[in-house]
Amino acid sequence: MGKSLDLEECESSSPSFNSYTYPNPLQDNPAYSVVKQYFVDADDSVPEKVVVHKDGPRGVHFRRAGPRQKVYFESDEVHACIVTCGGLCPGLNTVIREIVSSLSYMYGVKKILGIDGGYRGFYAKNTVPLNSKVVNDIHKRGGTILGTSRGGHDTTKIVDSIQDRGINQVYIIGGDGTQRGASVLFEEIRRRGLKVAVVGIPKTIDNDIPVIDKSFGFDTAVEEAQRAINAAHVEAESNENGIGFVKLMGRYSGFIAMYATLASRDVDCCLIPESPFYLEGEGGLFEFIEKRLKESGHMVIVLAEGAGQDLMSKSMESTLKDASGNKLLKDVGLWLSQSIKDHFNKNKMVMNLKYIDPTYMIRAVPSNASDNVYCTLLAQSAVHGAMAGYTGYTSGLVNGRQTYIPYYRITEKQNNVVITDRMWARLLSSTNQPSFLGPKDVSEEKKEMPLPETPLLDNGAGNIPPVTKEVTK
Repeated sequence: MGKSLDLEECESSSPSFNSYTYPNPLQDNPAYSVVKQYFVDADDSVPEKVVVHKDGPRGVHFRRAGPRQKVYFESDEVHACIVTCGGLCPGLNTVIREIVSSLSYMYGVKKILGIDGGYRGFYAKNTVPLNSKVVNDIHKRGGTILGTSRGGHDTTKIVDSIQDRGINQVYIIGGDGTQRGASVLFEEIRRRGLKVAVVGIPKTIDNDIPVIDKSFGFDTAVEEAQRAINAAHVEAESNENGIGFVKLMGRYSGFIAMYATLASRDVDCCLIPESPFYLEGEGGLFEFIEKRLKESGHMVIVLAEGAGQDLMSKSMESTLKDASGNKLLKDVGLWLSQSIKDHFNKNKMVMNLKYIDPTYMIRAVPSNASDNVYCTLLAQSAVHGAMAGYTGYTSGLVNGRQTYIPYYRITEKQNNVVITDRMWARLLSSTNQPSFLGPKDVSEEKKEMPLPETPLLDNGAGNIPPVTKEVTK
């Protein structure tokens, strides 16, 4: 019988594949046989942090992604499924296409299902048979051919469906809430003793998933945001005391707004959830707008959707939540643009404000060239890991290397812009906007920043348990 490795054993040792694993089909594939050292060693790892003190500990490492010399699944045994959850994001179709292509072309897998309509599609909707022909051109259009939804996470029903259909590889594409759901599925599958690989591909247009360098679709979102900012700049320049006001995505993390501002060079003020600001009085937003209009005659403001929510009146605050449990935010863009208009009307000052919200236009576009390449790498890495017998992980880029990250690492916190870090300082230097923080506020911000956790030595295992099965001769 094959040796079963559980989570605790995997933390303290590299995975050892038993004698019943199979040679990787890639070694006979002419496209890969010419590549030297193509197979990844089981002990290869990638550090979470590159810059460390010379006397410091080794720190957390994650298992390096890539094909192994031995695979766990025989190609004819594999019955895979793919599901997309949460909001739309550029690149979803590319990831679907590349998972199907990798399974088909690299490993000769024939049985691949698409789950229609997110998590609830496992038990409430039909499945979609997928093959290379079906997905051939889907990367050229936005959205997801599988459909998506929020919520619908009935763990028991989902795992029952997986078990009844004989599925043994589950590829889950979604954001932090979706990956938390994937972690719950993984634990239930493990509890039942099913030999099923559960693999995540992190999707969040806001780039708010921790550990990974960036999420797919982010580059496309920043690029598309430029179009809105350029339009806002043209409008602002063409009117007396013109203000171009652009609202971008970013419920709790202002990465799109920050990077779009840095890329544009036409933005005068960037407002994000992580950096508090105020409107009235000395040093406030209204004063800065008046000053910039006197200097330049026009200005462009970029606002992340989660910024300034605390400034809205209590009566306007929402306690409602969406199906994923996210708080439904009020449209702070409309509220703030009206507040600016009211301020200038009150002071009898001429001002022309144009409000632009390109949010859903950005979400719906196909991914650009950079994201297409990234989606390909994420999908191929995910497939290599599943075929090798790994489970309970997310495929992600860490310090420029593809890795396998245990679910709990990417669901324990959220990735946010650190306003006491260099990148935000670069933005303030670029826009010449005030930080809207006094010295006392900066001191408090530094105090509130969490201390780094005691580094853990994962010995390259990254806490990822391999799928194991028992085989009788």
